[in-house]
Amino acid sequence: MTVAELAAKLGARILTPQANAQQEVTGVYCGDLLSWVMSHAEKGDAWITVHTHVNIVAVAVLAELACIIIPESIEVDDGTVARAKEQGVTLLGSDLKAAELCWRIYEMLR
Repeated sequence: MTVAELAAKLGARILTPQANAQQEVTGVYCGDLLSWVMSHAEKGDAWITVHTHVNIVAVAVLAELACIIIPESIEVDDGTVARAKEQGVTLLGSDLKAAELCWRIYEMLR
């Protein structure tokens, strides 16, 4: 499924509408230690994190992740949104908790 389809099914907001929301989501990864995510997330994963610092964009690019999902209605820094737009990283915002997002995405991809 594409990032756009995933966002629609989750009721998530696309914070970077001009990014490539047509990328395929092939898995889900939840983690907040950036170095750990870089070494353990798989290409095509939807990454769920509570971090909103600009460095999450670099991690998504390096790990070739499909998108970043910020849970629990956490506000995202304007600088982070701007960097995601520049780098073509789709950033999603959700009202759901990280655990529920993981479960729902896992079930959708089964």
